[in-house]
Amino acid sequence: MAEDLRSEGGAEEGALRTGEVVKLDRGYPLVRFPDGERLRCEHATALVKGHDQRAVIGDVVAVSVPAAHDKGVIEAIAPRTREFVRKDPTERALPQVLAANFERVIVAQPVGEVNLRRLERELVLAFETGAAVTVVLTKGDLADEAATAAVREAVESLAGPATEVLVVSEADPASVEAVRRLLAPGTTTVLIGRSGVGKSSLVNMLVGTEVLEVGAVREGDGKGRHTTVSREIVAVPGAGRIVDMPGVRGLGLWDAEAGIEAAFPDVESLAEECRFRDCTHQGEPGCAVCAAVAAGVLPRTRYDSYQALCREAADVRDRREQARRLNKDKAAYSKHYRKKGAGPSRGGRRR
Repeated sequence: MAEDLRSEGGAEEGALRTGEVVKLDRGYPLVRFPDGERLRCEHATALVKGHDQRAVIGDVVAVSVPAAHDKGVIEAIAPRTREFVRKDPTERALPQVLAANFERVIVAQPVGEVNLRRLERELVLAFETGAAVTVVLTKGDLADEAATAAVREAVESLAGPATEVLVVSEADPASVEAVRRLLAPGTTTVLIGRSGVGKSSLVNMLVGTEVLEVGAVREGDGKGRHTTVSREIVAVPGAGRIVDMPGVRGLGLWDAEAGIEAAFPDVESLAEECRFRDCTHQGEPGCAVCAAVAAGVLPRTRYDSYQALCREAADVRDRREQARRLNKDKAAYSKHYRKKGAGPSRGGRRR
């Protein structure tokens, strides 16, 4: 199947063609082939039921085009170089992949109403991907210079010295160009942020024309209605590509250990001075993190957020382990009764 995934487009009807998922709208992937053709697709039954896989934005896929069929059928998904994953909000112990095969994540927050606690969570998920991470403070034209400088300093302190923080303003073309320079030709960037932070407006500024619909903005507070309902890859002239992700309220952690370490460099640096290597920073003797909190060096809110995210990550690990054991028990139970030729009756135990 790997060879099929590397095949070029333009194949005859029924043959597999290789393409990239460039848009995901209400569950249906739109696949673009090398010749420029785009085709709305659905998933092969064997792919969904047999492997529980679904293509996401950025995936390279093998597609068949059955005769007299108005949609292509995704038969296989190529291995991903990178994934943006959260815990599925509808399931207790399943991941949800939102995007694949990208090089950078931009976390957007409006400069006038930055939510530091949400930003910490967004940074954890962004760092967990292994991609380069940048914070972009949007709507810089709606805040005065002093307020913007204070917010930027707070975000830089939270994100750490390795994370670039930019402020973008529609009234300042140089600020837009600074973001555009992040999008190197041949690369894909994922843009995340809650509804109404100005992600679609940022994409339109980068492209230089309105390619994404933007909600109406109230004059009083600059807040707008969220309009993006699909994930779409947009090409930026003279640069790379960007994925405008719909605003998501829930950002549950999945695999998050590396992300937490990267998003809390201040805590991790202090942790290196703890007496015990397995210190959980919850009152153990010689805990440098707790000492920093007591001395006012590490803000209590920062410490509480770190501990809350660590507990959430641990809870997810426990739930995943419980689900794994349950599935293993079910498989063993099913195998046992297949050998015996029958299972227990619905009315009770077999005698």
